[in-house]
Amino acid sequence: GSDTIIHAGDVGSPEVLDGLRSIAPTVAVRGNVDREGWARELPVTEVVNAEGVLLYVLHDLSELDLDPKAAGFGAVISGHSHRPHAEMRDGVLYLNPGSAGRRRFDLPITMAQVQVDDGRLSYSYMTLVP
Repeated sequence: GSDTIIHAGDVGSPEVLDGLRSIAPTVAVRGNVDREGWARELPVTEVVNAEGVLLYVLHDLSELDLDPKAAGFGAVISGHSHRPHAEMRDGVLYLNPGSAGRRRFDLPITMAQVQVDDGRLSYSYMTLVP
């Protein structure tokens, strides 16, 4: 039921993207484990326009090199830690959906759903495996 799937890096293999693309249009960025030849075509950052709200996608939040509010972004989506986390900072949603692939460390397997209604962002988490 998603309009777009956003993958914030550490894809692992091109088959993962093929599977996601069979569900919905997919945007993905390269993560630190995406080092094989197929991953070179993945961008380091991506901008997604979700019904007029701009989402900035990168893998590692510590590499954010712009001011999201000044640049007009409603959210920054990252993934590097694989820890689900969300917070509002200066009117911008910073969202890490966690990891919906194989279990990382002792973390739950999660994903997030972002909705845009009348220019307003909301989100929810889904824990797939505790």
